[in-house]
Amino acid sequence: MPHKNTSFRLASTVTVACLTCIPIPSAYAQQATDAVAPETGSTQRIGLSQSITSDNWMIAAANPLAVQAGADVLRRGGNAIDAMVTVQTMLGLVEPQSSGLGGGAFLVYYDANSEKLTTLDGRETAPENATPTLFQDENGEPLEFYDAVVGGRSVGTPGTPALMKSAHEKWGQLPWSGLLTPAIKTATNGFSVSPRLAELIASDQEKLSRDPVAKSYFFDKDGAPLPVGTVLKNPQYATTLKDLAENGITDFYTGQIAKDIVAKVTGANWNPGILSLSDLARYHVKERAAVCATYRAYDVCGMGPPSSGALTVGQTLGLLEPYDIASLGPNSVESWRLIGDASRLAFADRGRYMADVDFVPMPLTGLLDADYLADRSEQLNRDTALEDVVPGTPAFSHAMNLSDDDAIEFPSTSHFSIVDAYGNVASMTTTIENGFGSRLMVRGFMLNNELTDFSFRTHTDGVPIANRLEPGKRPRSSMAPTIVMKDNKPYIATGSPGGSRIIGYVTQSIIAMIDWQQHPQAAVTMPHLVNRFGTFDLEAGTWAENLAPALEDMGFETSIRDLNSGIHAIMITEDGLIGGADPRREGIVIGE
Repeated sequence: MPHKNTSFRLASTVTVACLTCIPIPSAYAQQATDAVAPETGSTQRIGLSQSITSDNWMIAAANPLAVQAGADVLRRGGNAIDAMVTVQTMLGLVEPQSSGLGGGAFLVYYDANSEKLTTLDGRETAPENATPTLFQDENGEPLEFYDAVVGGRSVGTPGTPALMKSAHEKWGQLPWSGLLTPAIKTATNGFSVSPRLAELIASDQEKLSRDPVAKSYFFDKDGAPLPVGTVLKNPQYATTLKDLAENGITDFYTGQIAKDIVAKVTGANWNPGILSLSDLARYHVKERAAVCATYRAYDVCGMGPPSSGALTVGQTLGLLEPYDIASLGPNSVESWRLIGDASRLAFADRGRYMADVDFVPMPLTGLLDADYLADRSEQLNRDTALEDVVPGTPAFSHAMNLSDDDAIEFPSTSHFSIVDAYGNVASMTTTIENGFGSRLMVRGFMLNNELTDFSFRTHTDGVPIANRLEPGKRPRSSMAPTIVMKDNKPYIATGSPGGSRIIGYVTQSIIAMIDWQQHPQAAVTMPHLVNRFGTFDLEAGTWAENLAPALEDMGFETSIRDLNSGIHAIMITEDGLIGGADPRREGIVIGE
């Protein structure tokens, strides 16, 4: 029988897309990303990196320029939030395909002074004039994915600038304006186009060329994609950041920048959007309680709704709690059978119940109930793959009949982790959704296509879908910035990009560090095996491929494919800090 000591809770404080329009195969197995290649990992160097150690502070992120800029902030006495502002503004410049001022983010933050853990929700919101049928054709059928994405229709109200400013006002130490200086200087002087950025530009030529501004920035005068090594300057981005430095976010949400954003969205004549000045003026960041799940002797804490990250990671770990994953080890096919089917059960609940809790009643207590998880965990007590996986029936404090979702999520996102010398910890995942977002560029940054994270359908057989589009609503996300607590203190900061595979990547990194006693670099480097909806995705070119026959004998379908995560993890020990940067991206770790 499953153990009954697993507990889950909401913690207000802790002191402690269709690329080619493929059909959706089943009700809850809604993600079309099985057919979509993740963001390119052109600098892949699996197995070559070593963990970085330090005594005082550490930062891990997906681009060396961003890490170096954040490290400089920490060296001159800044804290984790100060460094976060600098890292994010630099990432928006050097990784424009993944995140930026035109997108949204989730921050999980441990404040050493108060010894409290909290989260900030900077997720984009749907415009006030949005209707549930925004992504349907005249016959009520869902649009093909990129018909919805490219242009203004998909753009939600950006939240990242508001999150940065809100976090800095709450916890920052250094003056706001100086934190933007590194990105201003780099945008003015130029940076070298990396292999990954060059590859992504080249692979997205048609869509990225529809906006003349984006085309003039990412392509040369002859229309060819910028090659590796090109020195790319972005004076418009520098001007925007100078405005933010001088005026905070006022102009971004109520001034000239806001007007420029709205003009860009509504002026995309091939696919105009409905974002308005009032949408921007009304936007606000929400501080929310962290969602924490007890796993082994640790509290795994992360972002609650509108993110499905912490809930689904927590459910997966809770389902695994009764099983001795540690003894089985990472090379055991039995470990992966248990992990894979636990993930499938959690994803079934995710597809039916999880959405913006401010709009849709959710069985939060029921989904995290120890007895509910223990009962579902008994399904894993077998030798073969589960034949049928369906959502459970958690207890509802507010009964509501819901249908399963068909939203599409893509893996174009970034994650970074920061631990400062004062004991503060920041774990932040940031995104514009699809690679290069809506493909609309304004004021030097890309605008998101986050509205396509809503379900394109509103109902199934007359039953409403929780993640349907509604005015002011925040689309469901899989982003899972996580802080693991040990003995009431931060122990691990981790997270990843990767669309709905984020949940599997983060779960695996936690299992690797807790159950398999791996140091962070080994945990983030190890091959990925991810199962969301029945098919086991196995990372190509790694030992994971070797498990395919045994998994198939157990009844799983398998798919060998690139799985380009971007996990950046830091472990906090009595002997100091240990960090790892995902070799599938271009990131590094710096600590002192």
